[in-house]
Parts: sequence; C-alpha cells; structure tokens
Amino acid sequence: MVVLFVIAAAAVFYLRQYGGPLFRHPVVAVRLIRTDAPPRLPVPVRGVAASRLVDTWGGIRSGGRRHQGIDIFAPRGREIVSTTRGIVVTVGYASLGGRVVRVLGPGGYWHYYAHLERFAAIRPGDLVEAGTVLGYVGDSGNARGTPPHLHYGIYRFRGGAVNPYDFLAPVRPQRRGSP
Repeated sequence: MVVLFVIAAAAVFYLRQYGGPLFRHPVVAVRLIRTDAPPRLPVPVRGVAASRLVDTWGGIRSGGRRHQGIDIFAPRGREIVSTTRGIVVTVGYASLGGRVVRVLGPGGYWHYYAHLERFAAIRPGDLVEAGTVLGYVGDSGNARGTPPHLHYGIYRFRGGAVNPYDFLAPVRPQRRGSP
C-alpha cells in the first residue's frame, strides 16, 4: 500500500512538474472543455472598439497559406488581454507568430495571441480571467516591419480554426419587423 502511494505521489509530482500546463490544473482543464464557449468575446486589445475591427479571415498569406485569424492594429505597446478565463498553455516564440501566448478557454477553444512586443508577467500553467494582461502589441515573427498589431486566432480543441471576427464583431440591433 505504501509503495502504491509513493508511486501515485511521484506520478502526480511528475505530471505537475513536467507534464505541461494542463496537468497543473486538470480539474479546471476538464471544466473548461466541458463548459460552453461564450457566443461573444471582448476585443483583446485595450482601447480598440469592436466597430473598428476588419474581418481579415481567409486572406492570402505567403507560402499559399490563408489567414486563420484577425489582425487588430493598435499602437505598439498597447495591452493585449485575455478574451476569456482559462489556462495559459504557451508563452514563447514561434517562427510565424513571433512572441505568442496560447490560452485554453471555455468550450475547449484555444485562443492564440501572436506578434507580441513583449509578454506580461505570465507563464504556462497560470489561470487567467477575461481581461488579464497577456502582453503588448508589437510586430514580432513574420510581422517584423509591418504596423504593430495583434494576430488573434481561435482554434477548436478538435476541428481547426474558426473566424474570431464572428465572436468579436459588434452586435447590430435588428430593425423592427426583421427576422
């Protein structure tokens, strides 16, 4: 019995230490995946109104790729905030995205923030709420030399990218008599 306890304790320690951010909060991760994704999200760049967003989804990119996100232009250094509560999974560097942060949020959606100038005081495994500062607008990665912006992408846990504009765009009131 003692041997099983020691093995179990060692396994938990190992998974928490080396098994990745989701293993540090397994109950939270399962709850996030099982919770419905919100139908609307706040704009992830402080001070940018939803009415100023442009749908850049599907635009042609180098290497025959298509844009799988939305570019939100803002002054360099403007705060980038989490659109949802979640678990920070990635704080690092990617060849295309440059400085990137990835957060697992409700519905098992991955929220991807790219081209950051610098990171906020976050690290993989941190629990965040909507509005938590993740980093600051920049032009890192393959955006070097372009106007500063955030590339924001949303990916299903299973099933690929979805257009973030549909979650961020302002809701237009329906006119009387409209369906």
